[in-house]
Amino acid sequence: MKGQLIMDQGIKLKWSLRFLLFSLVFGFSFGEVRYVLPEEMQRGSVIGNVARDLGLEVTDLNARRARVVAEGTRQLCELETASGNLLISQRIDREELCAQASVCILQYQLLLEDPLQAYSLVLDITDINDNSPVFAATEIKLDLVESTVLGRRFPLESAHDPDLGTNSVREYKLNLNDHFALEMSSQINGNAYPELVLKKALDREAQAEHVLKINGIDGGNPVRSGTASIHIRVLDANDNVPVFSQRVYKASVPENSAIGTVIATLNATDLDEGVYGELTYSFSHLSDKMGGVVEINPLSGEVRVAGLIDYEEASTHELDVQAKDGGGQASHSKLIIDIIDLNDNKPVIEIKSTSANVAEDSKPGTMVALINVYDLDTGSSGRVTCTISDNVPFKFVSEVKNYYMLVTDGILDREFQPEYNITVTATDAGSPSLSSVKVIKIVVHDINDNPPTFTQSEYVANILENQPVGTFVIKVTAEDIDDGSNAKIFYQISRDTNSEVSSFLTINTETGELFTSRLFDYELSVHFQIKVTARDGGDPPLSSTCTVNVFIKDQNDNAPVVLYPVQTTGFIAEDIVPAEAPKGYLVTKVVAVDADSGHNAWLSYRIIHATRPDLFMVGLHTGEIRTMRAFVEDDEPKQTVLVSVTDNGPESLSATITVSVVIGEGLPVLNELFEFADEPRESDNLTLYLIVALAAVSSLFILLISGVFYFKLCRRSYVYRSTAASLPVFPMAYCTPNFTDLSRCGTLLKDERYDSFLTTGSWRGDFRFASNTDTDTLKKRSAAYQKNTLRRASTDRATLKMRAGAPHPCYVVK
Repeated sequence: MKGQLIMDQGIKLKWSLRFLLFSLVFGFSFGEVRYVLPEEMQRGSVIGNVARDLGLEVTDLNARRARVVAEGTRQLCELETASGNLLISQRIDREELCAQASVCILQYQLLLEDPLQAYSLVLDITDINDNSPVFAATEIKLDLVESTVLGRRFPLESAHDPDLGTNSVREYKLNLNDHFALEMSSQINGNAYPELVLKKALDREAQAEHVLKINGIDGGNPVRSGTASIHIRVLDANDNVPVFSQRVYKASVPENSAIGTVIATLNATDLDEGVYGELTYSFSHLSDKMGGVVEINPLSGEVRVAGLIDYEEASTHELDVQAKDGGGQASHSKLIIDIIDLNDNKPVIEIKSTSANVAEDSKPGTMVALINVYDLDTGSSGRVTCTISDNVPFKFVSEVKNYYMLVTDGILDREFQPEYNITVTATDAGSPSLSSVKVIKIVVHDINDNPPTFTQSEYVANILENQPVGTFVIKVTAEDIDDGSNAKIFYQISRDTNSEVSSFLTINTETGELFTSRLFDYELSVHFQIKVTARDGGDPPLSSTCTVNVFIKDQNDNAPVVLYPVQTTGFIAEDIVPAEAPKGYLVTKVVAVDADSGHNAWLSYRIIHATRPDLFMVGLHTGEIRTMRAFVEDDEPKQTVLVSVTDNGPESLSATITVSVVIGEGLPVLNELFEFADEPRESDNLTLYLIVALAAVSSLFILLISGVFYFKLCRRSYVYRSTAASLPVFPMAYCTPNFTDLSRCGTLLKDERYDSFLTTGSWRGDFRFASNTDTDTLKKRSAAYQKNTLRRASTDRATLKMRAGAPHPCYVVK
């Protein structure tokens, strides 16, 4: 046993040396590397260094995804990319792969990508003596008649040895005996088989049976052998053997023929009669592969299809057949069956490499997949054409036989089409042609090539003043047709926005919702504008900007403020009205303003209390106080009227003012202050003269009275004269320095100065406008004024002086 082991190791060493010698000699041949190796090498054994033999760098093998692929055969070897060695990955049995073929060649391809290169790897598998000769039957029975002539030959079945050459059966030996010898004979194809030769006459009476042993010995080193016993029964006279009509029968049958199809009919004859002339047909030796494929009728000699015949398994079969008579004598012949190839195999589509994702900015010609297409059929049936779907931005490029590169052939746009299901169709040239279909799914990978887009370029938001901090204002929305992080949008207030304005609002960076970050005052600002930027999560990020216009809506949060009559603590200004004033005479005018705007600033005037309820009335919207009747002696000389000024807000606010009216004796009645003056009637010339004379006298009188009245009032500090007009005014010190209406919708006008007057001339309008208003001061101080009523101490009034071009506005009553 130990000697056998040493002998096996020596054989393996011998074959390894032979393998290395062949590798060196046949290393390169036009892009083809041929390796000669013995069968039954251990797994992991090195066949050769592919990188060195092909002149490749070992580092390129991993970088270019090198691999070894087989076409239609099992993968028996593998590439070790770290070293470049080609290794045995599965058991290699030459007899299983190539049966009795004299040359056993395995074809492989070494594929490298980027760029695609293919090298042919040819493995020449040599035989080793790993099989012992085996006889089909361990016991051979022969029936010989005792009259058999000397020298008669009896063919025996050869021992079967799957090995080739010297490793196959080389000789046969028969044990020593007196009657039989063993000689070799050859068939027409050169195969040798043993024949038993009768050397000494048989005598049934002397010995009815003979038992011999035959050894089949191969030429391997070490020698292997197989043994069978020959059991010879001596019979009476059967001196004719069967004879076949042909020494070799040839037949052909299409592959995939139906079971029961007749392939050939054997014919043999025997000149004997009776039992000795009855023949039975059988296969001498039938391999395992053919065991279920063909069968023979033992009586008729018909050979029929019994299973699937496949051309791709084997294109021809050589079978040994025999005919045996009833006496046990047999003769042998050959049956050669040629298989006719049919187009019964669809083309095979194998995806050798594929990229699940391809970037949408990939350049035309970028490889997406590597496809191997082949057909197991031969001839035209094995020629394959490969096509892909129409109207897709991909195409096939073939630089190596049976290999196709699927490359991009146009511009990809994920937003237009995010994925492609590419149908690959392989069609052979057989008749009828067969085709195979495989679908390759290619997903287009997104890049950040689209900026966010706002649904509106400008947004308009309205918010009431005085809303608490954190009040929702508006939501801006942007969309990005990219995918994944490239479509994730973040919002922020643009840096282009004024730093002061940008602090008015805060924004939710993920939702785009804007909230207040301070209290808004309509009286300070009615509108501001910010810019919002939407930025995506790509690298680099893309962005776009929209404009948000925020309008502040007014609330009725300011009560009316009375400008005239001026009242301070302990002092109420008095208005003088002539005692002769008729009904409808303008006594004075209540002047009030409201810092709000619109409906909130519409003011209504009502008398809520008066010394004489039936003596005065006030204009609902003008604030003019007029007499309802003429004065009588019973009327008190000093009348007090309490007027309420109410705005038009949802929840109205109001202010009250006390008007002090003094009935003055001897004061002239001015017709222009009389609402109900009668139209002058025409008179004759005499009347005209009288009127002119009376008017002249009256004018002189009025001038005198007016002068006295004026100086009297000046001494009392009630009325001042303006250098710009001859109308009475109240001091500018009583004019609020900080009223303004930024909306231009309220009772105050922006950038205007007001001079307040008494009742004279008020029928012409409520205000007279001037210039030189300090609007910045108005804006800064208007809020403060709404919370504090203008007050002036009586001591301050004594020192008031009229100054032209004062920097603060005054309100004018005309």
